[in-house]
Amino acid sequence: VQLQASGGGLVQAGGSLRLSCAASVRTFSSRGMGWFRQAPGKEREFVATISWKGGSTYYADSVKGRFTVSRDNAKNTVYLQMNSLKPEDTAVYYCAATTPTALVGREMALYDYWGQGTQVTVSS
Repeated sequence: VQLQASGGGLVQAGGSLRLSCAASVRTFSSRGMGWFRQAPGKEREFVATISWKGGSTYYADSVKGRFTVSRDNAKNTVYLQMNSLKPEDTAVYYCAATTPTALVGREMALYDYWGQGTQVTVSS
């Protein structure tokens, strides 16, 4: 399984970005997908996740109401729409995939495959 995250960049506070994560695996539609981020000097933290059926989404409290996770199984891609960005959202964002039909959640241990990360920088 290979995951390729893209869409990061530099944006002003209050702006928006949409991250994409393309997966090269035939079983994408049966895998839960998550987004995590890591700011300089901090531990990697959970951002959002979507179940393999797409019916369940969960968010970190810090992004709830501003970020939206979605998936397009026909394109083997998961998205993270980020609105009302804040300087504290600055981090490297990683996408991750579970094994087929596994449950999703906030814990990194639930995810077996990780992308390389894309940098998001929010200026004040």
